[in-house]
This record gives sequence, structure tokens and C-alpha cells, in this order.
Amino acid sequence: MIHTLFQIFVFQVLFLAVYDLFLKKETFFNLNRLYLLIAPILGFILPFVSLGFIQQRIPQEYIIQLPAVVIGGGVSEMVSSGNNWWIPNFTALWIFGMVLSALLLCVKFYKIIKLKFTANTQKFPKFKLVTLPKTDIAFSFFNSIFLGENISEENKASIIAHEKIHIEQKHSLDLLFFEMLRIVFWFNPMIYLFQNRIATLHEYIADAKVTIQKDKKQYYQSLLSEVFQTEKISFINTFFNQSLIKKRIIMLQKSKSTKTAQFKYLLLLPIICGMLVYTACSNDPKAEEQKNVSQSDSEVMNKINELAEAIMKKGEMTPEEEKALKLLTTEAQPGDKVYTSVQEYLNETEDTLRINKNQDYLIAEIEKVPTYPGCSGDNETLKKCFTKRISAFIGENFNTKLGKDLGLTGRQRIVVQFKIDKSGSIADVKAKAPKPELEAEAIRIVQKLPQMQPGEQDGKKVSVIYSLPIVFEVK
Repeated sequence: MIHTLFQIFVFQVLFLAVYDLFLKKETFFNLNRLYLLIAPILGFILPFVSLGFIQQRIPQEYIIQLPAVVIGGGVSEMVSSGNNWWIPNFTALWIFGMVLSALLLCVKFYKIIKLKFTANTQKFPKFKLVTLPKTDIAFSFFNSIFLGENISEENKASIIAHEKIHIEQKHSLDLLFFEMLRIVFWFNPMIYLFQNRIATLHEYIADAKVTIQKDKKQYYQSLLSEVFQTEKISFINTFFNQSLIKKRIIMLQKSKSTKTAQFKYLLLLPIICGMLVYTACSNDPKAEEQKNVSQSDSEVMNKINELAEAIMKKGEMTPEEEKALKLLTTEAQPGDKVYTSVQEYLNETEDTLRINKNQDYLIAEIEKVPTYPGCSGDNETLKKCFTKRISAFIGENFNTKLGKDLGLTGRQRIVVQFKIDKSGSIADVKAKAPKPELEAEAIRIVQKLPQMQPGEQDGKKVSVIYSLPIVFEVK
């Protein structure tokens, strides 16, 4: 999650940087408005877009993390070392922030409603004029224009003409859209910056429209003649914002941008393409790790199970078949040779492991899988229950402090192979890990598993082999 939020933030920073550096000073106001509305949404969407044809053209070693191969239809689980406590806390904090932001929005609405009740309202064909007593406030919200009675009469005409543009162009909807984003993503500073940019752009649009009909010098005078108050409400179009007046006058003095300047918008194409390549190559390591060790019903696992079932139906495996099966069921480690084919592996390695000589079964769809004490139901239910119980057992009994004692950091992976024999006992426990101490600890825990009810095939009790990946993180 953190990785995805970081990607969203970076993408939105890039989009805003393009606007500030290349587009902000152009007079293509409507295009800029569209850009500012679409850019933050693209920033949210692109991290979740992963185009397959891009992935296919990128060397696989950069985009695929080898998962632990699970033989057992779903007995792997990431063992928590107590470092995931922040996940529910972060969710609770997120929700709390959303509730608080929604309440603040309600307070803003209340302020506007309160102003309406203390003012005199006049209805016109396309807008309502709300005159506020004893103030010089000037702003609009949807089809209402709020004017303080202290504003001079000669300025009121310019202000009303300006605010009517906001109403006609429905600028309040833009600002309200960003208010909704601020509720959901209250912690993302880029939403506030995008809202600020579009509020400024709204003023440029209205100024440009008004000065087509009015004398620019007279309009400048209305901007500079008095110091006006402003309401600190983020979704209203405020006419006299002192920090914006200088920018508005500078923009009014600018010549119209040439049509060739529109080519600047083409900068978006390489940026978006670069983002798509990045998302195709980049995955959240932690999320991928959890996905790899927990999603046992993947297509790869189905193929492995089908292969195992085909081998079992033969009754016996040849030495070559045993070697090939070991290649499929052995977890790759950094530095291991990568074989381009099974035949290459068979030609170069001698295998000493025999996993089917005594009619041991892999966890393909046998008639009845081994049963953990207390589990019941059909095969799928039994497998899910087995996964849950054994994961909980490992999590409760594994000495996660061992990683620190050994001076290890980061994720540690252990693959344990064990057999539930014809009597339901745990047998032939083996482990592979970065350190012998981790292997010994994993073997110790697995050997403590309770007596199981053995699996059955063709009405006979059979042995079943499991491969159990254990993943935990040492801080």
C-alpha cells in the first residue's frame, strides 16, 4: 500500500511540474482547466495499470520475483513477526482523517448558509445576488454571487460580470470535485496544490472573458482600488484575493499564446509512457511477496498439480521424471544457475532425492487430503482449514527473535519439506534457509505439528508431501 501511495504522489508531482514549468503561463485556459482536472486522476489510476505487452518486452529478471513453490494446494503463509501492527492503525487513521475532513467541509457549507440567512437576496434570470451587510466580501458559489454592501457601486458591475463567468462555466463544480478528493486523500498535499492551481486558473478565465467586453484599464482599477476581505473557504470563487491580484493583472497583460505552444501538451505522451513502463516493471515487494506465498490456486500451481497427478497415475516415476520434478519443486536462490529447459537440468545434475518411491503423494486432487485436527468438510474446505491452522501454528511457535540474534535483516525465507505419512505422522522433515540455525528452528517447529488424519486415494491411506515456505521480516 505504501509503495502504491508513493507512486501516486510521484506521478502527481510530475504532472504538476509539467503544468508549472510549461503550461501555467499559456493562455489556453480551457485546455489547462481540463489538464488540472484530469492530471490528479491519472496520477491515481496509472499505478494500477500494467500493460502486458510492455512487460513482455522487458527482460523477465527485472519484473518477476521467483515465488516459493508450494506443493500442498495452499499451505504457505507469511509468518508475522509483529511488524504489521501499523496496517489496521493506518486504516483507522485514514478513516479518522476522512471523517474529520468531511466535518470541515460541512462547516464550510454552514458558513455559506449562515451568510445567506443574514443577507438580502435578489433573483436574476441566471443568478442570485446576495448582498452582505457591513462587509466588502466578494465571491460566488454555484449560482449565487455574494457582494458586501461596502463595495463601491462602480466596482459592483465589474465584480458581477466576473462572477457570472464563474457561474456560467460551473467553476464551483471543479472546486467541489477537489473537496471530495481532499476528503478521501486528506494526507496527500498534491490535491491541495492542484486545487490551488485551478482556483487561480478560474480567475484567469473569468478575467479574460470580462475584458473582452470591458476596458482593461477600468478593470485594473477595480482590482486595485480597494483592499478587500476574503472568505477562507476553499471551494468558492473569491474575486478580491490579494495574493492573486498581481498574477491576474500580469496574465491580463499577456498576449495570446500562439497555436504552436499547444504542442507543449504533447509532453504528456512521453511522461505517461514512462509511467506505464515504470508500473509494468515496478511492483510492491511486500505485496508481491504476500501474494506469491498465499495465492496457492495460481495458474502455475494448477499446472504443477496436474503434472503431479499425471505422474501419480503412472504408479512409478523414472529417475529422469524424479529429477525433473525436483527442478520444479526446488526454490531458486540468488546465484543458482538458471536452466533454459528441463533437459539441460537432467544432463548436468545428479539427483539424490526420491520423492515417490514409497507411494508418497503430492497434494494434487486426491480423493481426500490430509486433515488437520479440528478441520472438516470437503477437500477445498479441508485445505483452507489446514492452511489457516498450520500458519497459525508456525506463527505462534516460531522464534522470530532468532533473526536478530543471528544479525540478519530484512525478509528471511525458509522452505520446509515434510511428509504426512500413512499413519498421519509428520516425517522426513527437511529445510532450506540462509542459516543452519533457521533451518533447525523450522524443522523443530514442523516436527511439533500434531498428529494428522492421513490422506486417502482409491480408498487407501497414502503419504502426502508438503512444501511450506516460511517468510518473516527482521527489522
